[in-house]
Amino acid sequence: MKSMAFIDFLVGIGMLFVIEGLLFAAAPEWVRKAMKSALEMPDNMLRIVGLVTAVVGLILIWFFRHAR
Repeated sequence: MKSMAFIDFLVGIGMLFVIEGLLFAAAPEWVRKAMKSALEMPDNMLRIVGLVTAVVGLILIWFFRHAR
């Protein structure tokens, strides 16, 4: 029997793929510019952006899990 946490994880990965795929389909030029911009950004700035994004994601997950 699979745990609900693992199923939620897989659903989250699937949602990530859907959102990313829609971005690539809807605005390929914007995605290309964003990738070029990320390549020019210093490593420490990418780390900070990544950590902030991860924390915001965790806060959103916690909020929606406890808002029931």
